[in-house]
Amino acid sequence: MDAINNSKRLPRGSADLRAWCQSQLERHEAYVVEHLEDMPEVRDWSLGDWAAQG
Repeated sequence: MDAINNSKRLPRGSADLRAWCQSQLERHEAYVVEHLEDMPEVRDWSLGDWAAQG
C-alpha cells in the first residue's frame, strides 16, 4: 500500500487494489482481536522453495 499511497502516477485499477488491501487489513485486524493470533493464511505463509534458488 505504501507504493500506491506514495506514487505520483497510478495505473488503472490502483484504487480497487488499495480498497482490497485495506479491506484485508481490516479483516485481519478483526481476526486478531477475536483469536489473538494471525489468520491461518498469514500465520502459515512461507516463501517456498523458489526463495532458496537465489
